[in-house]
Amino acid sequence: MKNSASFEQSIPERITQPLFSASNSCTLETSLETLIEASKSVEGRSNFTSQNILPCVLELIQCLDYISNNALQLSSLRLLRNLCAGEIRNQNVFIEQNGVGVVSSILQNAMLLFDPDRVIIRLGLQVLANVSLAGEEHQQAIWCGLFPDKFVSLARIRYCEISDPLSMILYNLCSTNSELVASLCSDVGLPIIEEITRTTSLVGFKEDWVKLLLSRICLEEPNFTRLFSALHPIDSSKDGGKDMSFSSEQAFLLTIISEILNERIGDISIPKDFASCIHRIFQSSIPIISSTPICERSLPTGRTAVDVLGYSLNILRDICAQDDGKEGGRKDVSEDAVDVLLCLGLIDLLLGILRDIEPPAIVKKAIQQAENENRTDLPNTSKSCPCPYKGFRRDIVAVIANCLYRKKHVQDDIRKKNGVFVLLQQCVVDENNPFLREWGIWAVRNLLEGNLENKKLVAELEVQGPVNMPEIAELGLQVEVDPKTKAAKLVNATRPFKDN
Repeated sequence: MKNSASFEQSIPERITQPLFSASNSCTLETSLETLIEASKSVEGRSNFTSQNILPCVLELIQCLDYISNNALQLSSLRLLRNLCAGEIRNQNVFIEQNGVGVVSSILQNAMLLFDPDRVIIRLGLQVLANVSLAGEEHQQAIWCGLFPDKFVSLARIRYCEISDPLSMILYNLCSTNSELVASLCSDVGLPIIEEITRTTSLVGFKEDWVKLLLSRICLEEPNFTRLFSALHPIDSSKDGGKDMSFSSEQAFLLTIISEILNERIGDISIPKDFASCIHRIFQSSIPIISSTPICERSLPTGRTAVDVLGYSLNILRDICAQDDGKEGGRKDVSEDAVDVLLCLGLIDLLLGILRDIEPPAIVKKAIQQAENENRTDLPNTSKSCPCPYKGFRRDIVAVIANCLYRKKHVQDDIRKKNGVFVLLQQCVVDENNPFLREWGIWAVRNLLEGNLENKKLVAELEVQGPVNMPEIAELGLQVEVDPKTKAAKLVNATRPFKDN
C-alpha cells in the first residue's frame, strides 16, 4: 500500500484530480473501478466526455509501468474501452491525442513477453475495435499504426480471445474502404489473413468476425486462390505420407467458405475464377476415394484430404444452387460460374464417381438377395469404392440436382451419357446418406421438367429380372440388371408415365 501511495503521488495532479473528482474517490484503484462501472451506460460516457476524462486516462496509461502496475493498466484499458464505445467525441479525442500510438505501444510490450499477456492484448484490441467503428479517419489512423508488422505479429498469437477482436478490427477497416482492402490483399498484407486463418484453424473462434473477414477477402474480392495456395502443407511427410496434398488449414478454409456460401445462397455472386479453383481442388482430391476405408463419420471427419473432398463438393453444390431463373433472362456472375463448371466436365466427373462407388444399401441388399436366388447376370460390386464419409453420395447427387435445375442442355447431356438410370438409382433411403432419397427425387424432377425425351425414356423402361424389396416397391420402383452393361439400376415398376 505504501508503494501504491508513493506511486500515485508521483503522477501529476492534472491526471489524477479529474479522475478523483469524476468518481468521488481518493485513490486510483477505487476511482478507476467506479468510472468503469459508470461508463457502461450512454449517459455515463457522455458525462465523462464533458469532464475530459479520456485524455487523463491516456496520460495515466503512459505513466504506468507494466510490471509493477499491471492491475492499474488493466483497469485503465477497460475504462478506455468503455469510453470509446459508441461515443464519437471520445473516439475523436482518442485519435487527436495519439491514442493509437499509446495502445500500439502497450500491445507491443505485451507481445514481447515470453508468454504474451492475452488479457492486456485483448483489451487493447477491443479499444481499437470500438474506435474503428467511428469512420474513415479513425480507420486510417489504426491502419497506419499497425499495418503490416504489428497485425502479423498479433495474428500469430494462437488464442481466439485475440484473433476474434483482431478479425473485427480488420473487417471494420476493410468493410467499406476499397484502398485498405487492396492493401490487405497485397503481397504485404495477405500474410495477415494467412496467419489469422492458421490461428482460427487451431483454436477456433467464438464470434463470427473471421467469417465476415474471409467472406470479404475470398468471395467479394478475388483472393481465395492465393490464400488457399499460401496455406499449403508445411510438412509433406505428415501422417506417414497420407493427406500430404493438403493442409489442415486448407481444409479449415474450405469449411468456413462452405458455411458462408450455405448461409448466403443467393446473396453472393460467385466469381468464375473461384468456381474454377474449387473444381480443381475437388478434382485433385478424388484419388483419396480409392484409398479410404469405409467411414461412418459425417463431415468433418478429421482426415484432411477427406474433408477437403467433402467441403469442396459442398461448395460446388451451393455454387450450382444459384437460381438462374431470373426475370428477363439476365445472366449474372453466378450463372457464368455454373457454366464454367459444366464446361470443365463436372457432370462427367460426378457421374463417374457415382458409378464407381458402391450402390446404396437398399440396392446392395437387393443384389445380395438375388445372389441368394442363384442369379448369374448380376454385376460384381466387390470392386466398388466405399464412400469416404457419411453423406458423400447424397452430396454428389445434390450437385447434379442443382446443375439440372432449368438447364435443358444438362438434362440432355445426362441422358446421352446414360446417366438417367444412375440418377433413378439414387431415389432410395440410405442410412449412410441422410436425405439421399429427397435429393434423388429433386434430381429426377429437374431431369424430367420440360424434357419430353427424358420423360419418354423413363416411361419406356422395361423390367428385366426384377428383384422385389418393400423399400423400393414403396417408391414404385424395382431393381433390374442391364443385360449389356450388367449394371444394377432402379426402374419404374408402375404404369407407364404419359406426358400430357
